[in-house]
Amino acid sequence: MTDTKTADVKPVKKINPNAPTEETVLATKHFTDTLFSFSITRPAGFRFRSGEFVMIGLMGEKNGKPKPLLRAYSIASPAWDEKLDFYSIKVPDGPLTSKLQKIEIGDKVLLGKKPVGTLVLDALLPGKRLFMFSTGTGLAPFASLIRDPDVYENFDQVILTHTCRDIDELEYGKQLVQSVRDHEFLGELVKDKLVHITSVTRQDYPLKGRITTLLETGELFDHIKGGPLNPKTDRVMICGSMAMTQDTKAMVETFGLVEGSNAKPADFVIEKAFVG
Repeated sequence: MTDTKTADVKPVKKINPNAPTEETVLATKHFTDTLFSFSITRPAGFRFRSGEFVMIGLMGEKNGKPKPLLRAYSIASPAWDEKLDFYSIKVPDGPLTSKLQKIEIGDKVLLGKKPVGTLVLDALLPGKRLFMFSTGTGLAPFASLIRDPDVYENFDQVILTHTCRDIDELEYGKQLVQSVRDHEFLGELVKDKLVHITSVTRQDYPLKGRITTLLETGELFDHIKGGPLNPKTDRVMICGSMAMTQDTKAMVETFGLVEGSNAKPADFVIEKAFVG
């Protein structure tokens, strides 16, 4: 009788189809001690609507084993762009941003596969004016939307407001808006439609105060054609801290606007990913 041996069969490692992809850092730019932006490669087949967010991060470690460390980030580039842009705060002891702020060109960043979000045109009813109320890095989804031609096809006027504590923190938004105005194709499209209004809360500035205060006093509308918010013609998007989002939502509702969603479009939407 001949001895027969069975070869050891190695188990096939299952590939998780929802696992993040590993993308390459293409650019970084630091604006202040607490704010920076970066761009990464966009994988083939990655689709999103301008204004959505996605999970991004870095490989970390838990109990001695590699583990992805991911957080929700709004995509700051428009849906047509070949790369993906992001705008981030720097938190010295933050689990992710303490490391993310140190990335350099050529480094790897993890990118989730399923962009989602409520700050999209699909969640709003047709209108004439589109207000985008943002504070701090809440500007990121609007950095995407103000570079989307569909926004200007749907609205006669697009009003982007950005409120920060200090003047230096407005720089990303100012450079962004200028790049849109200077863009070969977008420039002509946005020329008479895009309005950029900035305010600060801690320093002397032409327009000083929280966005809720500027709405309540009506001072904001001194800088805009068409007067106060009107639910018949105006649509609103809100993105900022949890407190800012909830306070601004309550203020917008006093004008008679109704909150919408992807399933039921209405007059205004907030970014819920970072609220609560």
